[in-house]
Amino acid sequence: MTKDQLKKKIGNRIVDLRIQKGWNQSDLARACGKDRQAIEKIENGKVNPTIYSLYEISRALEVSLYKLLNF
Repeated sequence: MTKDQLKKKIGNRIVDLRIQKGWNQSDLARACGKDRQAIEKIENGKVNPTIYSLYEISRALEVSLYKLLNF
């Protein structure tokens, strides 16, 4: 798997988990202390999120980091 493929897979996983909660990007951004544009870039695979950013997102989505990355 390439770096770009991995970023896209992570982004798609975040989208799926966010939608399961009934949240839009703004809701997730508020819950994890980021701006909506940052969430959009992560979800679209345009940035390489840090492990801490992924941790913050997983906490906001109320899932473990393992579940976030288990695709």
